[in-house]
Amino acid sequence: MLIKNKTNHQPTRQAMAEQERARFITQHPKSQALAQQAQQHWLFGVPLHWMSDWSTPFALQVASAQGAHLTDADGHSYVDFCLGDTGAMFGHAPPAVVQAVQRQVAQGCTTMLSGDDAAWVGAELARRFGLPMWQSALSASDANRFLLRWVRAATGRNKLLVFNGCYHGTVDDVFVDLVGGQPRQRDSLLGQVFDPTQHTVVVEFNDLPALEAALQAGDVACVLAEPVMTNIGMVLPQPGFWEAAQTLIHQHGALLILDETHTFSSGPGGYARAHGLQPDALVLGKPIAGGLPCAVYGFSAELAERAMQAKRSAPPGHSGIGTTLTGNMLAMAAMRATLAEVATDAAFAHMMDRAGEVAEGLRASIARHQLSWCVTQVGARCEFQFGPVPPVNGSQAEALFDPELESLLHLALLNRGVMITPFHNMLLCSPATTQADVQRLLTAFDEVVAQWVAGELVSGAPNV
Repeated sequence: MLIKNKTNHQPTRQAMAEQERARFITQHPKSQALAQQAQQHWLFGVPLHWMSDWSTPFALQVASAQGAHLTDADGHSYVDFCLGDTGAMFGHAPPAVVQAVQRQVAQGCTTMLSGDDAAWVGAELARRFGLPMWQSALSASDANRFLLRWVRAATGRNKLLVFNGCYHGTVDDVFVDLVGGQPRQRDSLLGQVFDPTQHTVVVEFNDLPALEAALQAGDVACVLAEPVMTNIGMVLPQPGFWEAAQTLIHQHGALLILDETHTFSSGPGGYARAHGLQPDALVLGKPIAGGLPCAVYGFSAELAERAMQAKRSAPPGHSGIGTTLTGNMLAMAAMRATLAEVATDAAFAHMMDRAGEVAEGLRASIARHQLSWCVTQVGARCEFQFGPVPPVNGSQAEALFDPELESLLHLALLNRGVMITPFHNMLLCSPATTQADVQRLLTAFDEVVAQWVAGELVSGAPNV
């Protein structure tokens, strides 16, 4: 029997969800107490409101994280396949990064000056990613904001093109969705005082005719995209899409910016290098410095020259591109250690092997329980989605969402010592992820899915 209708197991789902919530509350008294204390002074009870987006009855409180494991305030240990939503893609507290940060803290954190780490990192970024010129930021979102400014200045155009379903990051300009085939500001975008649809064009991913039609007006400065969509659920490019898209983009005088913050999981040089893409600019965030706040963005030689010429031709004064802590010495030391000693070819090979085991194990469990779900893998990252075949655009990916079921599965896995990303069903493997960690995930997943399918309500052993 293929389970296709989301309402088939609704009573079981609700009963299981109540049971899992009760189990979490019973097992996490210290987390609950800390969460209640934090409510007094933090908006939504957490330093970043996203931290309240997990499926837990109250915010889980972390005590420590090392390698592929995390320990909460109540002493429960978890195998971590979320890894800080990619920020800790190379594992928590990699020893080389810890040592570099400890050494640099004693020598100063920020001076608004450059040093030998910056020279080494610049050369390594150029070698790995194939773009000769770089700048730094504190997050990928900031890197994208800064790049948009440079690109608009360099091209003299003001419009941005994105694919429906967004991309990784929080640049206000990108929160435009296709609703009934028409662009519309995303309803959830708070506090926006101008209409982003005036400067942002949106088309479906993998739709070459729509892309060409949108570019023909000749006013698009750049296309900003992930090479594989991950913010709306994983959506792979169709064969030949990016090759044709790059040609169309350049034919119409626009530029291509690829955000590889998530798709860095594809290999030491990211997805573009692994698949022969040639972006005009590239953004890398979260994992590039072992989890410290840091991002970088690279320019082709031609774009770099145009950007520098635009700056030289502008009136003197602050450009508004960059922040005081950008390129600080601590981040540079962490980035050098990450690139030199952590994000190695061997590390990526290990990560991809473990991710392959995760993907195959999930597929086997899904088939065993006769579920019409699919699993997609991109390097060290994989995701299961509630449909029989992977989606090809953002609209299809969104149609597969089932927030209630996702919440149940995530909480049930957490109660069994396994953590996955709270946003849809994404999993990531690190160099520290072991085969035993993978097996723990697959055992927990199979148990949870079996209970859901069969309607059994089993309390299970305490999560210790």
